[in-house]
Amino acid sequence: MSYRIGLVGKPSVGKSTFFNAATMNDVPEGAYPFTTIDPTVGEAYVRVDCAAPEFDETCTPSVGVCRDGTRFVPVKLVDVAGLVPGAHEGRGLGNQFLTDLNETDVLIHVVDFSGKTDIEGEATEGHDPREDIDFLEEELDEWYLDVLEKGLEKFETRYHGAAAAIEEELAEQMSAFGIDKDRMKRVILAEGLELDPETWDDDDRAELAKEIRKRTKPMVVAANKMDTPEAQANWGEITSDPDYEHLSFVPASAHAEKALKNADDAGVVDYTPGESDFEVVGDVSGEQGAGLDRIGEFVAEYDGTGVQGALESAVFDVLGCIAVFPGSANGSKDEKGVFRDCFILPEGSTTEDFAFHIHSDIGEGLLHGTDCRSGRQVGTDHELAHRDVIELISTKQAAP
Repeated sequence: MSYRIGLVGKPSVGKSTFFNAATMNDVPEGAYPFTTIDPTVGEAYVRVDCAAPEFDETCTPSVGVCRDGTRFVPVKLVDVAGLVPGAHEGRGLGNQFLTDLNETDVLIHVVDFSGKTDIEGEATEGHDPREDIDFLEEELDEWYLDVLEKGLEKFETRYHGAAAAIEEELAEQMSAFGIDKDRMKRVILAEGLELDPETWDDDDRAELAKEIRKRTKPMVVAANKMDTPEAQANWGEITSDPDYEHLSFVPASAHAEKALKNADDAGVVDYTPGESDFEVVGDVSGEQGAGLDRIGEFVAEYDGTGVQGALESAVFDVLGCIAVFPGSANGSKDEKGVFRDCFILPEGSTTEDFAFHIHSDIGEGLLHGTDCRSGRQVGTDHELAHRDVIELISTKQAAP
């Protein structure tokens, strides 16, 4: 099962261009609200250093590709439509937007750092991108608070002050956000609150909803249109603002990424997504050459176009995921091929988690694992590390 990255942003900030650049899908683009109405799901990729060269092997990926030792592992990218102020009250695409958003694991918020679109997505000059960052967080916080308040109302109706575990009621109410009672209890206590909602005031409830949102809908800000001087001027001011220390920022130009991928497909340049340089290998006109020179300067200065960087920041930095390769005793092959698979797993995953991720039969019959680099046996509760190569020893095989 692939992780799902939600791509969000107000109208006309380049969100659909970002989606197309990341997936090379062809969804409509345009400088007007709701170019995208229904969520579009595409396949994007995150990069992982392939383990095959360490075993003197050439991998044969079952999905994705491997280019010069870099494995491109699929993730789902969801272009979510409908973000406007008041979405939590049903404005714009309102409830549909929130429902679609909730089916994702992490968010990339595409923000026009050039300040050339206002809060409604209309053309303007000098707009402060911080307003866009704030209004998304505020919309999500209001949404979470609405759900939290419903849970508190149910708790009061059901127990009328009798002793009961508030974390259980709230976890049940907010289960769609992927939070269980133990995690809910930890969040409540981390906020310095008692496990008694009668002691909470309005500010306590609002701050609790915000903290639950931060923990269950983590976010990366893709500072789009960073190839403009206005965006570059805004970058330093915003990323140094202590109010935004809780967010990860990636400088990006979706336009540059899409241009490079189109040029690569046309045989004009040799470009590997995410790299900070490329080679012109085909004939170009003077205008095309000048455009590629500008893109070259941008990717050199910002270590890429930022599209791959935002995807990888979301999966590996914000979610803390790891990539794990299944192997055999010699570290490379199974009966189906050579380093065919690379799986993205949650941080803290164990050998047993890995086995069940591949197939329930393998998990149920798991005896132990083998670290294919060292040859050392590892237990079922062994915590895996990024880029581990693990053979699973099980009494059962996956069903065909």
